[in-house]
Amino acid sequence: MTDSRTEPPVFTGMGVAAPNGLGTEAWWRATLEGRSGIAPVTRFDASGYPATLAGEVPGFDPKRHIPSRLLPQTDHMTRLALTAAEEALTDAKADPEQLPEFAVGVVTAASAGGFEFGQRELQALRSQGGQYVSAYQSFAWFYAVNTGQISIRHGLRGPSGVLVTEQAGGLDVVAQARRQLRRGSRMMVTGGVDGAICPWGWTAQLSGGRLSTVADPARAYLPFSGAARGHVPGEGGAILVLEDAGAARERGARVYGRLSGYASTFDPEPGREGEPGLRRAAELALDEAGLAPREIDVVFADAAGLPEPDRQEAAAIGRVFGPHGVPVTAPKTMTGRLAAGGAALDLGAALLTLRHAVIPPTVNVARPADEYALDLVTAARPGPVRAALVLARGQGGFNAAVVVTQ
Repeated sequence: MTDSRTEPPVFTGMGVAAPNGLGTEAWWRATLEGRSGIAPVTRFDASGYPATLAGEVPGFDPKRHIPSRLLPQTDHMTRLALTAAEEALTDAKADPEQLPEFAVGVVTAASAGGFEFGQRELQALRSQGGQYVSAYQSFAWFYAVNTGQISIRHGLRGPSGVLVTEQAGGLDVVAQARRQLRRGSRMMVTGGVDGAICPWGWTAQLSGGRLSTVADPARAYLPFSGAARGHVPGEGGAILVLEDAGAARERGARVYGRLSGYASTFDPEPGREGEPGLRRAAELALDEAGLAPREIDVVFADAAGLPEPDRQEAAAIGRVFGPHGVPVTAPKTMTGRLAAGGAALDLGAALLTLRHAVIPPTVNVARPADEYALDLVTAARPGPVRAALVLARGQGGFNAAVVVTQ
């Protein structure tokens, strides 16, 4: 009898909270149509800041989506994560009560959302004359809350945890979920919902020097373009249900795709010579999946939106696939970069690309700069898609790559 833990695990559920659509169906329809969710910030007054655009999740009413008893215990990012997790479990037709008590766990990625949580807590302490709490404690508490609230709401008593590797976290966390499945869990709720659209988070992001200060939403975030000037930040992401292949077959679950390959690497230390680690991550993920580069039908790019990181990523893709050797897309041009939620959302897009056989577009970039030698998908492109590679780079030198297959 085959041990299903040696098979690639499968994705059986998806929930989305994105700037161009709340809910998987609304987001995917907008993504294929090329509709952007980037607009002037509304969640606080950003008029005095150099950057004034963001991707904000539309139409989110926490009183409609979150039980009233949870509202005082949660912040905006946690509420979005709870909403996406509810959709993902419903989509998977998964009833944790019908599974062994400790068979379902939660492991999510987080990075920037702690800024908003920390700002709220410090403001409350100041108004109440309370004791100072460090930023580190605030962030740690936020990360625990995000995963813990999902676990509590759905009675998920299996293994839990949080990973913090910025944008790469949306892929790293799925690999951690896979590890738990190999250790005996049947199902894991994973992915990430993140963002820091608040004054404290905005100031921190501006200090990194990567935010676009262009005021026109159609010109602000243009990865792989000669006009690239940085990225637009956003909020949201995707929560996914990753399941042991045998357990999914046993209950007749619908499958989006398989997690066939994963790898993570680090860039050289600052000041030390050496090639960035993204190419090696892509090659290692392909090796684990047992696929040659020619068998990958699309690459979902990290798409930093700055000349040097874009050159590095284009060079990595070119060395693996050759010049113009594979369709490349960056649908995050419609949402902005969502920190740990961004790669999770790209992974959701890759899974739906497998299902619907259409590659979503990179909007606002009419054509990439010639120096990048990329086959950039700028309009929805139909065609058979059997395998997709998703790339992510986190600030601090993190690289991650995931291969998903039918």
